[in-house]
Parts: sequence; structure tokens; C-alpha cells
Amino acid sequence: MHGHIDKETPATPEGSAFEFKGNWAAFGKIALTNLLLTIVTLGVYRFWATTRERKYLWAETRFIDDRLEWTGTGLELLIGFVLVIILFFVPLLGIQFLQQALVARDQLAAAGSLTMVLFILIFYITGLARYRALRYRLSRTYWHGIRGGSDDQGLGYGVSYMWKTFIGYAVMGLLIPWSMMSLWNERWGKMSFGQHQFHAIGDYSDTFKRYLLFYLSPFLLIVGGFFAGAVSVGMGSPTTAAVSVIGLVLFFYIGLGLIAMAFYAKFFRVAIDGLSLQKLDFGFSARTKDWLILFLGDAGLWLLAAAAVALPAIALAGTVGWLNDFQFPQPGDDAAAVYLTLFVPMIIFAVIPFLLIGPFIRYRHWRFFITYLQCYGEINLDELTQSETTTAKHGEGLLDAFDVGAI
Repeated sequence: MHGHIDKETPATPEGSAFEFKGNWAAFGKIALTNLLLTIVTLGVYRFWATTRERKYLWAETRFIDDRLEWTGTGLELLIGFVLVIILFFVPLLGIQFLQQALVARDQLAAAGSLTMVLFILIFYITGLARYRALRYRLSRTYWHGIRGGSDDQGLGYGVSYMWKTFIGYAVMGLLIPWSMMSLWNERWGKMSFGQHQFHAIGDYSDTFKRYLLFYLSPFLLIVGGFFAGAVSVGMGSPTTAAVSVIGLVLFFYIGLGLIAMAFYAKFFRVAIDGLSLQKLDFGFSARTKDWLILFLGDAGLWLLAAAAVALPAIALAGTVGWLNDFQFPQPGDDAAAVYLTLFVPMIIFAVIPFLLIGPFIRYRHWRFFITYLQCYGEINLDELTQSETTTAKHGEGLLDAFDVGAI
């Protein structure tokens, strides 16, 4: 072990068991160099960029008396990505060609069966990806020289993910909270840190009231729409009709989003509150307003990126007459050369601000998670020994492929 901790140290909210000490300026240097290297390597460096980000975020995160350490490598993530291409996307492409061939031969039943098999395969792989990503990240996370992980390969979890998700949606969507919490408990219940197993006992019933509010909201929206329409017709006022329509649109795009956020905030608190490791109990204190502030900040960053693209373009078009000089390929021109000269720089210029925003979004989300993560109880380092679980030789390629997160 490379640190010292008392044999029994209370981990309380007052003692700030978790603390994030990173800052925007230091992370910004990493994000900028990562972006430049990713561009000049045509995207290949992004695996090493992810590793650099995680090393910084983990190293700036303190738990009790020692910082976390990320030991994953960019090569592992690259290998994981390549494996997904070879083992999944190549067969997927082959199946699609086979489907087209079957349709061309009027073998529609066989083509339909193949489509169903393909859907089930993607469904299964998505669940497996969630599990394997969490397993990989725990196995590369060290604290006091001790890591996490699992000996379970997650094959059974992929099956659970399919049938539990199906049941959640099959009963008119009313059991979605049950399926979400059950899968969370199963996923974390198979993980360990050191030689100790995690226990997850989150109760979905604690989240059901908020989910029911979200579930019934579309019905309330429909009833409100009929009522607003009746009132508008009865009053014969265009202004009343316009106000009713605007109110319904705002409720659909903003009200439903806020209700869904309230449910997710409650779900996350209940799920983490039910998580424990030996004598340690975890908690999460973020409320709905805290999540709202987080996502409003994200939206502000995306708007900033959009402004960074739009404002210079508008100014250039207005002052230089750039749009008037813009030449599209004419008959006899080398179209490839014209597009390469004109469109590629425009696309690169437009994409760069959005690529730069992504790392800062991840930074904000990590800081948010660590800030509100709590831990209570006692930890004894003399009893916490190194994990003997197996470690994968490659990263979470499935996670990248399906864009799903471990936490």
C-alpha cells in the first residue's frame, strides 16, 4: 500500500469521504491537446485521449485519505473497439446483405425471422455492454493499491437484461422502475472491490410515485388538449387558442422533461442508497434541482459551441460577401477538388467547438457525481486485500459501440 489510513476511519458526510479537487484550467489543457492529437491522427488518438481524461479525473478524486488511480490504457480501448468491429459489426453487415438477398427472392418469412434474430442479438449485446463496461472500469480503478472487478463474464446478465426489460415494457410500461432497479442491483451485486462483494438492495417501490406521475402525464396532456380546444372553440378567441397551444407545447417539451428528471433523480438516490461494501454504505444526495442545474449548464455549453460556429460565419458572410463568392461545382469542374477545398474546411471548423465541449461535459458530470456521492460506516485496511478477480485484456469496445454508460 502506498498510503496510510487508521484501521477504523469513519466515512461521514461531514468528513467528506469523497472529494474532487480538479479545476477547469488544468483539465482544459488536457482536453485541448487531446482534441488536436485526435484531429491530426484522424480519430485514432481518441482512445488515448479517453485514458488521459480518466487518469486526471481519477487522480483528482479523493476517497477518505487517498486518491483514486486509473490504470487502463488507450491500447486496451483500441483493442476493445477493434474486437467489436470484427466480432459484431462485420457479422451484422453480413446478416443485412443476407436479409436483402432473402427479400429479393421473396423469402419474406425467412427475412423476418432473421430480422428478429438480429434484434434479439443487439438487445442482448446492449445489456452485456453495460455489464462489461462496469466490470472493466472497476478492474482499472485502484485505491490504496487495491482494485475492483468481477469474475462473472456477464453472459447471464445479458439474458437478464433482455427478459427484465421486456417485462418492464410489456405490462404497459408500468414495471419499468422494477426492471431498472432489478438490473442495477444484479449488475452491482456481481461486482467486488478487494476481496469484498458489493451488495445492492435498492427498492423500486420508493421511486414508483414519481414514475407514475411521468407515466400519467401524457394522458393529462391529451385531456388538457381536448379541454383547451373546447374552451378555444367556445370563446371563439384566436388568442386563447394560441395560448393553449403554446402551453401544451411547453408542457410536452419542458414539463415532461422535468418530471422525467425528478424520477431519475429519485431513482439514482434510491439505487445508490441501497449499495454497500462490507461495512460501508453509500448514498447520493443530489436532488432534482441539482440535476436541473447540471443539465442547464450542459445546455449552456452546447449553445456556446453553437455560437462559436455561427457568429464568425455570419460576420464573415456579412462583411466579406463570402456567400456570394461561394462556388458550387459546375459542369466540367473537378467536383471532388471543389468539395475538398470548400466543404471540408467548413465541416472541420463547425465540428471543432462541439468536439471540445464533449470533454468538459464529462468533466462536469464526474465532478457532479463525486460531489454528491456519500459514504458512511467503517473501513479496515488490514482486512481489505487485493482482488483476485480476473481482468480483461481489452477495454469497453461494446460500450463505445452502443454509447451506453457504466454509471
